[in-house]
Amino acid sequence: MKKQLRQQIRDRLAAVRPADLQARSAAACRLLCETDEYRHSDVIMIFLSMPLEVDTSFIAIQAWRDGKRILAPRVSWEQRRMLPVEIQSLTTDVEPGPMGIREPTEGMPVPVLDIDLVVVPGLAFDERGNRLGRGRGFYDRFLQHKDMRAVSCALALEDQVVPEVPVGEYDKPVDMIVTDVRVRRFGR
Repeated sequence: MKKQLRQQIRDRLAAVRPADLQARSAAACRLLCETDEYRHSDVIMIFLSMPLEVDTSFIAIQAWRDGKRILAPRVSWEQRRMLPVEIQSLTTDVEPGPMGIREPTEGMPVPVLDIDLVVVPGLAFDERGNRLGRGRGFYDRFLQHKDMRAVSCALALEDQVVPEVPVGEYDKPVDMIVTDVRVRRFGR
C-alpha cells in the first residue's frame, strides 16, 4: 500500500509545472514563516529540496534575513542517520552527496537539543500528521532522537495531503503540516 501511494503522489507531483511548483513553494514557505512556530525559533533545520519537492530555499533566505540559524542534514549512510549541520549559503555550503542528495559540505554537527523547528519532507501526509517518506526512515529515526524537542513541520503542496497514510510501528507523525494553502496543527 505504501508503494502504491508513493507512486500515486510522485505522478501527481510530476504533473505540476515547474513555474507552478516555484509559486506554490513560495506560498507554502510564506505561510510557514508567518507561524508562531517559525517566529519563536532561532535554529531551524530544513531539508534541501530535490526535484518535485517544495523548494525550501525561500525559508532559508527569509530565516537568514531574520537572524536565524539554518541547519541541513548530512547523511551518514553507514550509520543510517542524519547529522544536522549549519549552513550559511545554499550555493557554497552544499553539494550533492553520495546518493545525489544535496547536503552540507563541511561543518560540525549541531546538537539536536539546539534545534527549535525541523522542516520535514515527505511524499504524502494525512489529516492526523502521519507522513509517508521515501522509505528509508531517516527522518523517522531523527525525529525520535532522545534529545529532540523541536517542533516538526512537514512542508508540502496541498496535492500531497491524502485521507489516510498507512503507518508502521516506526513511523513518526509530525506536529504540523504547512502547504501552499493552509497550516494544520496536531497539538502534540
